[in-house]
Amino acid sequence: MNQDAVIEKLFHLLVSGERESARTLVNQVLEMDIAHEDLTMSVYWPVMEMVDTLYRNDQMTTLSHRYATRLLRSLVEQAQSGYEQKKRRNRKICAFCGPSEGDELSAQLVTDLAEADGYDIFFAGGGIANDEILAEVGQHEPDILLIFAAAPSDCPSIRQLFDTIREIGACPNTQLVVGGGVFNRAPGLAEEIGADLWATTPGELLEVLGNDPTRRATDEQRTVGRSRRTSRKAA
Repeated sequence: MNQDAVIEKLFHLLVSGERESARTLVNQVLEMDIAHEDLTMSVYWPVMEMVDTLYRNDQMTTLSHRYATRLLRSLVEQAQSGYEQKKRRNRKICAFCGPSEGDELSAQLVTDLAEADGYDIFFAGGGIANDEILAEVGQHEPDILLIFAAAPSDCPSIRQLFDTIREIGACPNTQLVVGGGVFNRAPGLAEEIGADLWATTPGELLEVLGNDPTRRATDEQRTVGRSRRTSRKAA
């Protein structure tokens, strides 16, 4: 498979809304004995990032963006049915994301892969208030709270959520994990808001989740919001 050629061709089919041609291309790739997981990570993910970047930079019309995200979502959902379901890890992930269509699509792609990799997934999407997330974390006591794909405007709320979880001692065994979105575009931000783990791609996320299940953020790492925490202690 010429990965770059497939990405370029699929991108043009997506933004023009050519559904049948896009599915034909995908079927041709799968006939080369490419695993569905590899197709998702090596083609769908970079195409989705291209679409998101161009739209965010006002280099794509709303119509083309809607075509691309809706068609790509259907392709991602079809791919999920072909994933190899690995042995259950007995580890639970509660996952949320930013409110945009692109955020939800990237988070769905990631959680589908994580589920196939053996994790038990509870994925609610975007637009969920912090108090509801806190209640859900308290109820399920997940091994991992994953916030994937967010805009810069979402970061204060995510930082506040992480701070609150730690300050009230809720689910001390839960890892706080972020990835995608603004965290890809701003190196160091994930550390600064107090994430225990972070990743830029689905493959990297699965790797760090598997390799570092006990890693926790240090006080020195959490620079965003430090003055607020310090002033509270002083008070």
